[in-house]
Amino acid sequence: MTDVTRNLDAPPPDDLPWPSAARAWYVAVVLMFANTLAFVDRQALALLVQPIKQDLHISDTAISLLYGLSFTLFYVAVGLPVARIADRSSRRNIIAGAILIWSVATSLCGLARTFTTLFAARVGVGAGEGGLTPAAYSLLSDYFPKHRLPAAMGVYQIGIYLGGASALVIGGIISSVVPPSATVALPLVGALRGWQLIFLLLGLPGILLAAIAMTIREPARRGAQGQPAAVPFGEFAAHLRGRWRAYAGIAIGFALMIFVGNGTSVWIPAFLQRSFGWSIADVGRYYGPVVLVCGTAGALGGGWFASWMRARGRADANLRAAFVGFVALMPITVAFPLMSSASLVLALIGAMNFFAGFNFGGGLAALQELTPNRMRALVSAMYMLTINLIGAALGPTAIALCTDYVFGDPSRLAQAIALVSAIASPLAVAALWLGVRDYRMHDPSFSPAVSGAASGRP
Repeated sequence: MTDVTRNLDAPPPDDLPWPSAARAWYVAVVLMFANTLAFVDRQALALLVQPIKQDLHISDTAISLLYGLSFTLFYVAVGLPVARIADRSSRRNIIAGAILIWSVATSLCGLARTFTTLFAARVGVGAGEGGLTPAAYSLLSDYFPKHRLPAAMGVYQIGIYLGGASALVIGGIISSVVPPSATVALPLVGALRGWQLIFLLLGLPGILLAAIAMTIREPARRGAQGQPAAVPFGEFAAHLRGRWRAYAGIAIGFALMIFVGNGTSVWIPAFLQRSFGWSIADVGRYYGPVVLVCGTAGALGGGWFASWMRARGRADANLRAAFVGFVALMPITVAFPLMSSASLVLALIGAMNFFAGFNFGGGLAALQELTPNRMRALVSAMYMLTINLIGAALGPTAIALCTDYVFGDPSRLAQAIALVSAIASPLAVAALWLGVRDYRMHDPSFSPAVSGAASGRP
């Protein structure tokens, strides 16, 4: 690499050997299961919208606050301080502690008997999950070299779809045995509704996984030798200013994609029930496997595709791969709720999950490549803060506000989903395009001869 094309802001190279492939992929799989449990806890609420509304006597907007705002409040408050710690201490310990905290909070959701107590328990879930992803991203970046990192990030993101599908399938199975509206008497805790029992049971596996996470070895931080452990905020801010287009494009683009993805995932179970008369067991039986198969295929395919292009010299491969998925999502997100049959809806939902998963491996690897080691967890936390404020908090609420106030009719949920998607999906593409154009200029391996910049192509 010539001095002209080398990124002068990058830390000096080190001679540390990479961990063995077996150990690295073991870590990726453990973190994938942690991400799986995180999304089991999130998606369970979406499956149970209808019985929770009936028992707590709340509106669609109140449900969206349970899913988005309650989760985001402490996720945002905890994420940045924990990331600051993760940039200079054991990321493994942070991950194990986070799993334990959110799992206990999920079980407490099962003991909630009012909107207020359920909201408080959801805040606890967000507080725990706020420690996972920034530490996980940083950890993976020290286990995998750049050309393999997108694939590893793709494996980690499988947890989104494995977790979402598991919540739907397991919740559906439990609800077919114990209907969500039924009452179950348990020792010590007393009488619970069926939907509360689902929350109670889904929180238990996290205690075991927290112990398994402690078997991860904390790797050496690459490129950080001889540098102070804590990065001054002035240096951190200067780094972001120098690359603001790339960071903003990635963060805002993915936030808007998740705005649509989170909003639709919350309301798809209720949409299938309201539009096609499905039961909760039907949602778990048919929708769950679609999420699992298509989302997992997309996350693996996108990560490996970005790694394949990167290994063959395409310097901007990571964001290019994500951009393909963003463009594909635009028509799909608008069209699926307007289909006249459940079969067509499920087919387009499958395509939506595939292309949403396709984006993550390359996009998240690009974020790590842009960032020096000592700033990675903090940058990841700021990324998570952005996508949670815009995506997790506002996405479900935007759709709920449309049903409650724009259309004034809960049965118009399909039109609400299509309207929100028609506005947000094109904006996501435009934002990521800004990131693609700037990312190539800061990639340390960028070369006009390799990437095609000499011909004027972005």
